[in-house]
Amino acid sequence: MTSPGAGGPRYAVIIPAYNESATIADVAARAAAQVDLVIVVDDGSADGTSAALAGLPVTVLRNDRNRGKGDSLWRGMQHALALGAAGVVTLDGDGQHAPEDIPRLLAVARAHPDEIVVGARLLGREAAPRARYLANRFADFWIGWAAGQPLADSQSGFRAYPARLLERVAVKLGPARGFVFEAEILIAAARRGVPSRAVPIAALYPPCARPSHFRPVLDIVRITRMVAWQLLSRGMNPAGLCRVLARRAPERARAVDEAA
Repeated sequence: MTSPGAGGPRYAVIIPAYNESATIADVAARAAAQVDLVIVVDDGSADGTSAALAGLPVTVLRNDRNRGKGDSLWRGMQHALALGAAGVVTLDGDGQHAPEDIPRLLAVARAHPDEIVVGARLLGREAAPRARYLANRFADFWIGWAAGQPLADSQSGFRAYPARLLERVAVKLGPARGFVFEAEILIAAARRGVPSRAVPIAALYPPCARPSHFRPVLDIVRITRMVAWQLLSRGMNPAGLCRVLARRAPERARAVDEAA
């Protein structure tokens, strides 16, 4: 569980995949060139996603049915922790994240082992489909408010998590909370004193990838409902709102590229 040419704590890569047969082999193979433990969680795919991984040096876990992205991520995380990983890097299987950026996230994660490192899609972000761009900006505001810090890309699935956080954080799971999981864990982590730090990455939209599973209306409604409960349970967190509105993030939460 190492990154070529890099020392320090060992990390595993987790790739949740649901009907990703067109892209998963390429993504997984490129990830395997960066670390020696890649775990693909096939979330009940019906298109031969698992078969597409045959012969690759990756571990494949298959859900008996579609359980949602959050459940798949959590299953992969727990598997990695059981193998002694000091942390995990998560990325999507549709080709929207470049596995070659994994060492950049790992360099920052090793320098800041008590933080979540997010690959923020800030380079070429204007090329994103407008509905998704607006939904992401909306989510950044609300999730940042609840977390008490500005967030550069709260919807990015390309992240590095420290094991010590995953061993003690509590989040709800289930098919209806697939994309809520990644928002909720940012908030839960911040409340435990674990901030997020962003590393700018390119926004990629491969022509061969299937349409995003993220539904701008339904999933944003689910995320907003979760965030509203988090805010109400904390007296609306006025200090967090002020930080987000002023966009005065602590240095650790700014979009920095320390791996460059």
